[in-house]
Amino acid sequence: MASRLLRFERVGSTMDVVHELADQGAAAGTTVVAGEQLAGRGARGRTWHSPPGGLWMSVLYRPALVAGLEVISLRVGLAVASALDQFAGATVQLKWPNDLMLHARKLGGILCEARWQGGQPGWIAVGVGLNVRNLIPVELRPLATALREHYPEVSLEDLIPPIAAALNRLDLQADRLTSSELHEFASRDWLLGRQIREPVAGTVAGLAADGTLLVRTAEGLEQSLRTGSVELVGASTTG
Repeated sequence: MASRLLRFERVGSTMDVVHELADQGAAAGTTVVAGEQLAGRGARGRTWHSPPGGLWMSVLYRPALVAGLEVISLRVGLAVASALDQFAGATVQLKWPNDLMLHARKLGGILCEARWQGGQPGWIAVGVGLNVRNLIPVELRPLATALREHYPEVSLEDLIPPIAAALNRLDLQADRLTSSELHEFASRDWLLGRQIREPVAGTVAGLAADGTLLVRTAEGLEQSLRTGSVELVGASTTG
């Protein structure tokens, strides 16, 4: 997928810019990076704090078929985590369904949005938000981290080329994760073996090929979660 990189100092949301460009006929691979987002958003409509110093990037895809967005989000997460390992000094983990974790704190997140035209897939916008050199609000520091805490020399210019390249190499048409993708996810699975209380009580047992989270209940039954927030036992926040 050929790429075209557009940079903005400040936008409402890089996702909105990609959607606007796509509606105007922009090619697959069009990538938008902003120094700051004034109306950034995360999963389930949450506000995404996007100050200067972070990496706020969205990429346009035009697949012939649209797989489940849950699988796409996981596939994007794997690509971004792999690209980040060299800068993080540790394995970047993935918290189902769309969070990037480093040393048990949230480093970033993934957002996927599809648009349809006349019953056919028009395009998919994929957003990546990463805390790099931006300041983390005091109230969020127990839960969130920035890359510079672990690699002080890191800059946005270091990160943009490898992450953009990783995203432009992705094929998003397959509606199931491959065995190699499942194996890699297992090696990065932050929830694996942890006990959760919502949306179902049990122990996280891994990921299915369709992107659902597998949870083993106290009765020994295995349940599948397709979407939603996961709340850990003993935690006061959701993610």
